[in-house]
Amino acid sequence: MAPRDAVEIARSRGLDLIEVAPNANPPVCRIMDYGKFKYEQGKREREAAKKQRQAAEIKGMTLRPGTDDHDLDFKIKNIIKFLGEGDKVKVTVRFKSREMSHPEFAYAALNKITEATNASGVGTVERHPIMEGRQMIMVLAPVREAAPKKTDKPAGAPAAPKADKADKPAPTTPTEAGSSNGETPAASEAPSPVAEAPVPATAAAEPVAEPQQVAEASAAAA
Repeated sequence: MAPRDAVEIARSRGLDLIEVAPNANPPVCRIMDYGKFKYEQGKREREAAKKQRQAAEIKGMTLRPGTDDHDLDFKIKNIIKFLGEGDKVKVTVRFKSREMSHPEFAYAALNKITEATNASGVGTVERHPIMEGRQMIMVLAPVREAAPKKTDKPAGAPAAPKADKADKPAPTTPTEAGSSNGETPAASEAPSPVAEAPVPATAAAEPVAEPQQVAEASAAAA
């Protein structure tokens, strides 16, 4: 429709005529509240900028091969802080004049930074130290997810039974078992009868004399 007709329709509704696609043929307009439109547009832009900034945020840390231990410790604390916040850290060691002939000092400083970040558990080496012109560069990345801890006990293994505080001796006879529990032993729990020892053959052959017979034999002998 003609722009004048669209404006009249928007005014009759108490709204605004907003051009949303000026490069289209024909241009596209929308009837809506202009204040609300600007608020939502700004909100979307801020959220997109925040996500882009978080995704591409790289902190920089610069040092020299001859940086003393105190300054290096201070820089390590800042590096650990940046990694803990989820940012990458680009560590750059810059060389001047004759410092290029002694790169071992730069490697020692970078190794100390790597050991400190690994010990803290907040970062890992994403890009190992390499020489680029007159500077040595190393990139550290934050640890997103910690590795699961290993346990010696397999999952689902039954727990070992706990030992009693005092081991009570088991009752040896049914009487003792019944008295300890306050109950009489059942018939099924009664001990089996003990077999009698066999009588020797010699003892069974000789009859045992009664006392009266022994007295009569003594009187006859007298």
